[in-house]
Amino acid sequence: MFKDKDLILSVLAIGVYIIGGIATFAGIGLILFMKGKDLWGWGEGHTFGYLLVCVGLILSILGVLVMRILRNRL
Repeated sequence: MFKDKDLILSVLAIGVYIIGGIATFAGIGLILFMKGKDLWGWGEGHTFGYLLVCVGLILSILGVLVMRILRNRL
């Protein structure tokens, strides 16, 4: 039973890491290409780019930390 739990947590950690990387690079793209343009009526695109960069970096760091904890625990 514990091996199934460890596998699920490992896949979740890698998924969080990958989503964080995608969000970071999407944020960089928004910062570079959407300066001064409206993003679906929500505001300027580059401001959401800054948000995505920050959230993406936090998710990437979280994914790495969880992977390190799982590696040391096994």
